[in-house]
Amino acid sequence: MKLRGIIPAMVTPMHEDESINVEELRNQCERQIAAGAAALFCLGTNGEFYALSHDEKKLVMRVMAETAKGRIPIMAGTGCVTTAETIELTLYAKELGYDLVSVIEPYFAQSSQEVMYRHYTEVANTCRIPMILYNIPPRTGINMEPSLVKRLAENPYIIGIKDSSGNFDNTLAYLHETPDDFIVLCGNDSHILPGLKAGMNGGIAGCANICPKRMVSIFRLFEEGRLEEAELAQQSLVPLRSLFPGIGSLPVIKRGMQLAGMPVGPSRRPFNIDLPELDKKLLDVLKLYEE
Repeated sequence: MKLRGIIPAMVTPMHEDESINVEELRNQCERQIAAGAAALFCLGTNGEFYALSHDEKKLVMRVMAETAKGRIPIMAGTGCVTTAETIELTLYAKELGYDLVSVIEPYFAQSSQEVMYRHYTEVANTCRIPMILYNIPPRTGINMEPSLVKRLAENPYIIGIKDSSGNFDNTLAYLHETPDDFIVLCGNDSHILPGLKAGMNGGIAGCANICPKRMVSIFRLFEEGRLEEAELAQQSLVPLRSLFPGIGSLPVIKRGMQLAGMPVGPSRRPFNIDLPELDKKLLDVLKLYEE
């Protein structure tokens, strides 16, 4: 499938008791569709997949599928620690009508390039749904080498990769080692415009939860050849991203959304935050993204 543009790495809205806020999840899906997202993506890192139960993941997937109603491609993060659980959740996404899935590297237990090759190949051949690989070594402890991605790209169901390594040269290597129709997506919001210039397909963006139209404008301005304006839109993310170090992107993004009037709730404990000094900074930053 063809996939180009900005895909929001959507948060999972919660009530104060940490139960899933279904109504707000529907609202956020509609908000992203209206902003021009290339697809909807649930259960990524910003969606707190690591903090949700199996049943909660299925609930989020059902709600997104019901809300999208075929108007826009939908993608779910279905990667789990084990191959068996990844297959079970991926088949559920396929049953719901998802267009594609994102599968993170197996994490926590020590892995290797060959372990990942066997894992991804079994999931792909069993589930037979388009798959985006998800490389995020800061969280999984291992980087997918370009040679591994080149091998995996030979599988007809493995159609792309999201690189959240933070190493732009690594992302470029994926681009250069894979076929022209293999989708390469930036997982670092600060690399979206440089990635587009290098020939990548777009980005999966956490900042899109705060400023979806601004994020989409980076891609649209690039496509229109308005590079100076695209650069200004890209650089406008710096004040928001400058708040992430020492706290993490998700707690900042969720708190910013709450301050902007969206009841997405806190991050699930123990990753929730209560920092009055952050609120003041966020309120100033949010003024930059009024849409």
